[in-house]
Amino acid sequence: MNLKHLFCPNIDCPARGQTGEGNLGIHSQQEKRCSCTVCGKTFAVSKGTLFYRLRTEPKVVMCVIVLIAYGCPLQAIVKAFSLDERTVKKWWQRAGDHCQALHGHLIGQSQLDLEQVQADEIKAKVQGGYLWLAMAIMVSTRLWLGGAVSPRRDVALIQALANQIRAIALCRPLLLAVDGLPSYVKAFQRAFRTALPRSGKPGRPQLMAWPNIALVQVVKRRLPTGLEIERRIVQGCQQQIERLRQLTQQAPGVINTAYIERLNATFRSHLAWLTRRARTLAQQPETLTAGLFVLGCFYNFCDTHHSLRLRLSVGRYGHRWVQRTPAMAAELTDHIWTVDELLRYRVPPPRWAPLKRRGRPSKEALQLIERWC
Repeated sequence: MNLKHLFCPNIDCPARGQTGEGNLGIHSQQEKRCSCTVCGKTFAVSKGTLFYRLRTEPKVVMCVIVLIAYGCPLQAIVKAFSLDERTVKKWWQRAGDHCQALHGHLIGQSQLDLEQVQADEIKAKVQGGYLWLAMAIMVSTRLWLGGAVSPRRDVALIQALANQIRAIALCRPLLLAVDGLPSYVKAFQRAFRTALPRSGKPGRPQLMAWPNIALVQVVKRRLPTGLEIERRIVQGCQQQIERLRQLTQQAPGVINTAYIERLNATFRSHLAWLTRRARTLAQQPETLTAGLFVLGCFYNFCDTHHSLRLRLSVGRYGHRWVQRTPAMAAELTDHIWTVDELLRYRVPPPRWAPLKRRGRPSKEALQLIERWC
């Protein structure tokens, strides 16, 4: 067992979530268990991964997850692997929870100069109704920034998406391209504000809007004579919008939402529940949420994109292409992840913090605070 990338998952351990501290040892090679010298607890190597406490072979679980994520119907998988449908749904839900935590750790906590973001919604059929999926993409790197699921296409759905973008974005010039839904204007103006220092007066602190935030809308209308497209500048100046558009889009053109629409098409082609006029329906909203984050993590970390490849000169006359994923283009990782690496990734818990108690701390407590905080 390689202890280099492992950490103690015990929430009460001062060394929890920290790698390379020399506090781990092998407890049982046969049972694949490790021990922590700080808290004295033992834990399985698969703790914190998708395969923790699963009796089925990990390769089978991985194949099932990949097949569902790339469009294979659930009924076909049940027949092919002779599995119970409830078991497959349980694996899928666990994969969704794992990928959601991974996305929040690696992308949700990162700080990026987004430059241009496009957002849109997808209408999905579920058992007994419809659900709306709102998603956003970073245009320059094709990075999927996150998504939200709601039974209604209202301000709450768009606000949840805007808050995810706000958590990632640095306070830099930013172009936001959306469709004609009025909720986007209010949601983005609420999200991109910063609280000023308190002046000593009671009440909420004053909020200041971010400078250099441009918002454009692409409104499409289908008329008897054809498709009419109207491009509106809701916020920002024409020069700034054109500069950000030329900086992030490789080909010349106009204000558009083509990149998020291509991402919507990718999600529709992969997830059977999002296919138009399909009989395959998601029976629970949690199933659709799990699929959103599983496919989003596959898209960001495992799938290479033709538009992101780099030309590398080899020798005097030759060259080759270096394939990249959106996470590599955004400098969040330095290699293409495998599905096994993605599903076995361990999200570290937050760093240990001592309990606040009255009185003077002991020498042992001071040593723990000095080493692990």
